[in-house]
Amino acid sequence: MGPVVALVLLVLVAAATAAVLRRGAGTYPRHPAAAAVAAARVPRGPSAPFRVAAGVAGGAAALLYLWGLLCVGGAVLEAEDGGTDSVPLRPCRDGVPPERSGQVVDYSVSYLPLGFRCETVDGDGYDSADVPGHLNPGVAVLALTAVGSAVAAGYATERRARAAARSDGRAPASNRRTGSL
Repeated sequence: MGPVVALVLLVLVAAATAAVLRRGAGTYPRHPAAAAVAAARVPRGPSAPFRVAAGVAGGAAALLYLWGLLCVGGAVLEAEDGGTDSVPLRPCRDGVPPERSGQVVDYSVSYLPLGFRCETVDGDGYDSADVPGHLNPGVAVLALTAVGSAVAAGYATERRARAAARSDGRAPASNRRTGSL
């Protein structure tokens, strides 16, 4: 089982566990009165789904980036490990022919975007297979989703505030004149 499959299974198990715990399933159910009081205190506006989406996408982007940092760090540790079987560099062996990996003289590390690049004698280079290629696009998509959802939540909240102000017969706070220059 590859690391991607293991990570997906871990996320699915965590989500299922969170759903069951949130629901209160088990021998000792939650008190319905306490749940009603808690639900009454939290106003559910039109921006709530966007805020949840922004939080989940932001957390997922952070976790995916952390996983990428662990991959890069592991590749650096393997590359710096000297001794027997250290030439060519271990992270530079996977996914390339032995002739190509035999020409590796150095490596470079990038943290934004995440990457481990093997540099060859001719000045060229290639990306190591130790850092999966789907990490950077995944982090970018999740981060942009988080930002877009946060902007949508702000827009929904502002739109609701303006509609409430219009129904009260007064101008929204952002359009009122203060009387000062």
